[in-house]
Amino acid sequence: MASVTAEDIKSELDTFNIAFNNETVDKMLEQCLCHRLKGDDIVCEWFAFSSSREQLPLTLDNLDQFEHEILNKKKRPKGSSKGSQFKKTRDINSIQDLIRAEEEEESLLDSYSTPAKGSQKRALTTPEHPQSKRGVARLTSPSLLLSPASFSPSATPSQKYGMRGGRGEVVATFGTVQGPRWMGKGQSAVRVEMLEGGENSLISSYKYMFQRLRDVRDVLTEKIEELGEELRSHFNIEEFSPVSLPVQDSITVLGQVCCDSNGKLNAQSVLLEAGQEQGGRQVPVDLSELKEFSLFPGQVVVMEGMNPTGEKFVATKLYEGIPLPFYSPPEVKQEMDEVSEPVMVMMTCGPYTPSESLTYDPLIDLITIINKDRPDVCILFGPFVDSKHEQIEKNQVTETFEIIFKRCADSIVEGTKGSGCRLVFVPSQRDVHHHYIYPQPPFNLTSLSKDDSARVTLASDPCTLLIGNVTFGLTSTDILFYMGAEEISSGTGTERFSRIMKHMLTQRSYYPLYPPAEEVNMDYDKFQQFGQMNLTPDILIVPSELRYFIKDVIGCVCVNPGRLTKGQVGGTYGRLLIQPNPALVEGKRVSPCIAGQVVKI
Repeated sequence: MASVTAEDIKSELDTFNIAFNNETVDKMLEQCLCHRLKGDDIVCEWFAFSSSREQLPLTLDNLDQFEHEILNKKKRPKGSSKGSQFKKTRDINSIQDLIRAEEEEESLLDSYSTPAKGSQKRALTTPEHPQSKRGVARLTSPSLLLSPASFSPSATPSQKYGMRGGRGEVVATFGTVQGPRWMGKGQSAVRVEMLEGGENSLISSYKYMFQRLRDVRDVLTEKIEELGEELRSHFNIEEFSPVSLPVQDSITVLGQVCCDSNGKLNAQSVLLEAGQEQGGRQVPVDLSELKEFSLFPGQVVVMEGMNPTGEKFVATKLYEGIPLPFYSPPEVKQEMDEVSEPVMVMMTCGPYTPSESLTYDPLIDLITIINKDRPDVCILFGPFVDSKHEQIEKNQVTETFEIIFKRCADSIVEGTKGSGCRLVFVPSQRDVHHHYIYPQPPFNLTSLSKDDSARVTLASDPCTLLIGNVTFGLTSTDILFYMGAEEISSGTGTERFSRIMKHMLTQRSYYPLYPPAEEVNMDYDKFQQFGQMNLTPDILIVPSELRYFIKDVIGCVCVNPGRLTKGQVGGTYGRLLIQPNPALVEGKRVSPCIAGQVVKI
C-alpha cells in the first residue's frame, strides 16, 4: 500500500466539505498508519460515521470515538497469524481486542473443564500475586486505561514493586492529630484558588529562548537592590559602601554571593558581587572571622567588615535575610469560637511508575488510597510521563507522550470522582510532553467536562495556592537537591534541610540559586514575575529525591513528601490535617493548627 500523506487526507476532506485543522489531519494520518487505510477510505468511513450521528464535527475527541467504535472493530487481513501480530507494534485497543478474544476462548474451554481446573485458574489472579496482562485488561477505569499493554508492548508488572513491604507505614510525623484517624470528608466545596490571580499568575504557555544577557543582569540587579533595601531598613543601616573601596574602617556592603570559578563553592572561593549602585565589581571574601555562616551562589547578603587593600573583603558580621509576612484574609474574624471544619490535604510527586516498567500500578494504588481516605484536596506533582524513564528515553512506547499523559489524567479524574476530592495538577520539568522551561506553565486539559473542571485546578510551577484560608507554596523543581549540592556552612548548629528552607523563605524566592542547575532552563523575565514569593506561605511543599521530612522553619511548615516511586520499589506520599484559624488577636496573626505525616505507598 502506498504511503498516505496529510495532503491526501486534506484533499478528500475538501471533497466532502468537512472542516478540519492540522491536529485532526495528523490524527487521521496516524489512524491510517495504524489501521492500514488509504486517505479516501478513512474519510469515507468518517463521513458515514458522522452522518449517522447528526453531522459530528471533526475533533480529536470525536476521532477517538470513531476509532474505538468503527476502526477497531474492522477485521484484520487474513493470513496474519497471532504470532506475527504480536511481533508488530500495536496500539492499546488492538491489543485489548486480541486479549478479549483469547478470554472468550478460555471461557469456552473452562465451561468444559472440571471444577478443580476452573478454581485453580482463578486462584492465579488473586490480589497477592501480580496480575497478568489479561487480568489487568479486564479491570475497569482507571486500571484499564493504565494497563501494561497501554504504552509498551513489552511491559510487564514490576515484581519488586508488587512485593514491597511497609505499605501504609508512617515514616515521619509533625504535630498532633485530634481524632481517631486520618480521613477527610471529600469536601468538594473547599476553596482552591491561585493566590495571586489575574495577571500575577502564570496561566498559559509563553514564548521563551529570547532573553538577552542584559535582561538577565537587570533582573539580578533589581533583586539585589530590593532585598538590600529591606535589610537596610530592618537593621537600621545608614548606607552601603562599595565592596571594592579601600578603607581602614569597618564598612557595610551589599552584594550577591558567587563562586570564583566554575567549580563548587567553598569557603576559599567565595566572591561578593555588588549591585550597579555599588560599582558592580566582584571582590573575594575572607570568611575566617565569621563564627557561623551559611552561603550559596545567588544569595543576596549584607556583610560588615574591612577591605584595607580593596582586593579582599574580610567579613566580620553577616546579616540574615528577612522573611515576608504571612497571609492575612481580607475579612478578619473577631470571634475565636468560630472554627471551620478541618481540611485534609494529600500530596504526592511522580514518577508514578517503577523505573523498570511503564506499568502505572503505583498510581492505581494512590487512587485507591484517595477513595479510601477521601482527602478534601489532593496535590499531584509531576512527572507523569518521566523523561528520565529508560523506556521513555529509548522511545519504547506505542502511544504518544501526550496520549499517555491524557490517560493518566483521565484515570485520576474519573477514578476519584466518587471521593469528592479536589485535584491540583502541578507540572514538572521532567514531564517529557510539557514545556521544558522554568517557570513552567500549567497543563492544558481541554477534554475535561464542566463538572470535572470545577474540581480540578491546573497550577504552574512554582505557584502559591489558597486552600480555604491557608496558603500553600508549591514547586516541583528539586530545589532541595540543587541547593544542597551548592550550599556551604560552618558553625550554624542546624541541619541542612532547615537551612535551605530558611534560605528560600528569607530570599523570598522559589529558586534563589544562581546560576541555576544545568537541568533548569530559566526564563528570568518570567521568573521575576512568577518565581518570587509575595508572602511567606503557611505551608511550603518541595518534593525532592532527598529524604522526606515535615518540619517548622520560622513559622512555615515545610514538607518534602518524597516521590511515589523510588527506583523499582514504592516510595512515599504526604498528608496534612489543617484546622484553619485565620483570625488576628491584638493585631497578631494566629497560625493555623497543622499536623502532618509522610506515609509509604
